[in-house]
Amino acid sequence: MKGNRSFTVVTSLAGALVLLASNAYATDEIQVYNAGIAEIGQFTIQQHLNYVALGQKDPPFPGGFPSNHSLNGTPEFAYGMTDWWELGLYLPFAVQDRQFLSDAFKLRTLFVSPHAEQRNFFYGVNFELSYEMPKFAQTRWGLEIRPIIGVRNAQYEFIVNPIVDIGFGSKGEADFAPAARLARNFGNDVFAGFEYYADFGEIGNFSKLADQQHTLFAVTDFKAGVFDVNFGVGYGLTPASDRFVVKTIIGYAFPVPGQKADGNTRTSSGPVNPFIHAAARGFQP
Repeated sequence: MKGNRSFTVVTSLAGALVLLASNAYATDEIQVYNAGIAEIGQFTIQQHLNYVALGQKDPPFPGGFPSNHSLNGTPEFAYGMTDWWELGLYLPFAVQDRQFLSDAFKLRTLFVSPHAEQRNFFYGVNFELSYEMPKFAQTRWGLEIRPIIGVRNAQYEFIVNPIVDIGFGSKGEADFAPAARLARNFGNDVFAGFEYYADFGEIGNFSKLADQQHTLFAVTDFKAGVFDVNFGVGYGLTPASDRFVVKTIIGYAFPVPGQKADGNTRTSSGPVNPFIHAAARGFQP
């Protein structure tokens, strides 16, 4: 009951923040959250890397940098606080024309239904506070609110993240940028499917279709020794979208202090191998 009350409080807070104030579309993290989190007392790390092989050649705003031929990414550090709460830190960056650009930092707090990887129906909400540099956004402070709603069985999973991006300040707005994932378990720690990412623009004043961002990725998830790997190739469906993007996420979950490593650890919040071991145990409704 205590976890449910906390979940209700943070959801209400999110609604209030949307009314007060969005964040520019970024490619440092291309990921659908599945409500999986680190074990209590466990550290995890993910390295996101995304290369825009064919993207936008004009900057998204004066002083920004175009996405074409840019490498974007972030190391993501996370720590399990409880079985329904995880904290995280991002250090996003971009590399373009041999120039390294830091995008400062992002702080994340994630609330989920406990043991989501064992459930047929799971949910959560993630709050991500960011401080951004002038090359990446027109506002210094931003907030991403990412609800998580998903269903799965032993073979398939379908997850939706109806994201709201908020930028604070005179040039800030609240954008609707949903993401979704449909994947199948092929056994032997191998998953394949599709992920969809979009940015419709300002809530209440959506951009015309040609100016919206819609990208479809073919993705696969697999184990490489102790590492979880997510790899995908994306194709932009509108003129405002990056046309061709390659993404990867490499994750590692450190052993829980005081427990013997058994290979069943998982990286936090991402699409990597969400229910390999849960399928063997049987799902809980």
